[in-house]
Amino acid sequence: ITTIIHSCCNINQITHPNTPVLFLLLSKYQNTTKKKSNSFQNHTQKMSSPMKSKPSPPSFSTSPTKSKAPIILKPSGASVSSSPSSPLRAKAAPKKVASPKPPVAGAFDHVAPKPSNFRRFYERGDLPIAVEHRANGNTLTWKVQPEDLDYHYYLPIFFDGLSEEKEPYRFLAREGVNNMLERGGAKIILVLPQLIIPIKSALNTRNPDTICNILHVLQKLVLSGDRVGEALVPYYHQILPIFNLFKNKNKNIGDAIDYSQRKRENIGDLIQETLNLFEQHGGEHAFINIKYMIPTYESCMIN
Repeated sequence: ITTIIHSCCNINQITHPNTPVLFLLLSKYQNTTKKKSNSFQNHTQKMSSPMKSKPSPPSFSTSPTKSKAPIILKPSGASVSSSPSSPLRAKAAPKKVASPKPPVAGAFDHVAPKPSNFRRFYERGDLPIAVEHRANGNTLTWKVQPEDLDYHYYLPIFFDGLSEEKEPYRFLAREGVNNMLERGGAKIILVLPQLIIPIKSALNTRNPDTICNILHVLQKLVLSGDRVGEALVPYYHQILPIFNLFKNKNKNIGDAIDYSQRKRENIGDLIQETLNLFEQHGGEHAFINIKYMIPTYESCMIN
């Protein structure tokens, strides 16, 4: 009691000068007793009750909260948009990238030929030919008769010029080969192995005009002498692959009329005519060799 009295007698505790000291002592004493009794009751309740986990008190933030902008949902395939202030923003759906198309094989693409030996010899003046200009068209003139030429030397050179696409080399080579095949006779079959590489090189250009020119030359070559067609059979595997590639390349004009038939420049028809000549003049082994290289070919002699 004395300690309470001393503590209450402090000038700071007496806020009003008219308040009696005794009243202050009693009120202070009652407050201390109440606190002790309340703490004692709480302690006894904790000891008697089972242990329970205290629930965490809810946390109330005093800071002002920002209102979130509503997210607008769109149909599938469209991106979801929200306000720039929103912390949660839906990502846009990735665009589907079209897969690249496979490259074109290019089986019918034109291959530019290399400058031939025929051009080099003609520009140098080593060939006994010249162009004669006439009113009805150009013609080829020979300084020496074709039958008097050395076919082992000159005929492969003229065949090498069949791959040329520029004038006058293309015209000179074509006319020179035709004249030499018409007058060669028995000399042609001896030179036949040297003619295969120039023929193959001209076919591999895949130029329709060059291929038509070669087909006309092959038809004349087969008919130029006896047994030339049979001597050509071992070389089918070098010549016929391009035939198989262009065999079905025909003009589809429906019910119209093709007035250029006289020029005979339809590759599909020329290939069929040439294969028929190969079979007719190639002997008994011609058809099986043609069938091996061109499976869709049908015989013109059997059945």
